[in-house]
Parts: sequence; structure tokens; C-alpha cells
Amino acid sequence: MKVTLATHGGQAAAINLRLPPRALDTGTLPEDTAAQIARLVAAAVPEAAAPEPPGGAPDAMSYTITVEDGGRTTVLTRSDTTMSPAFAALLDRLQEYFAQQDTES
Repeated sequence: MKVTLATHGGQAAAINLRLPPRALDTGTLPEDTAAQIARLVAAAVPEAAAPEPPGGAPDAMSYTITVEDGGRTTVLTRSDTTMSPAFAALLDRLQEYFAQQDTES
């Protein structure tokens, strides 16, 4: 499974425009980490069918998580003010993973 995270907007919008989306392939991760991410994705994916709820804020960040798995692509988009607990848990884990990658580089 390939998972991509893109961030948009917020007070750092001009900086984020220059940053490419971050991606990970669970096939390259330790088995326990890959399983954890798969569980978080499974919990967050049901909201992909639901439209983003209202409640935007002028400087809120928005996040797009794209999941490619078995020939299917699922796109989840939420903002700081509209994300569900399941989306927030997945986002937190992805950000944690990418931060760890940055410190190892």
C-alpha cells in the first residue's frame, strides 16, 4: 500500500506550496508499523465517501491523504477543523513517521 500526504493552506501556505507530498510504501516498513498504518487507514477510509463537513476556518490547514492499494485509489481530504478522530489518528501517525525520516536523513 502506498500512502501519500499533502498539506495545504494555513499560515504557512506559501512555504507549503513548494513542498511535494510525502509518501510511504508500507511494503518497505517493518511489519508492525505497516500493520498499524493499515489499521489506521481502514478506520479512516469510510469517511472518504462522505463530503467534507462545513466548518472551515480562514487559516486552517487542510490535508489530503491518498491511499493506493490493490489497484484502488482512495482520497481523504479534511482540515484542522473538520477531521474525525480516525482521520486525526492516521494523520498524526503519518506526520510522526515523516518526522522520524527527516531526523534520520
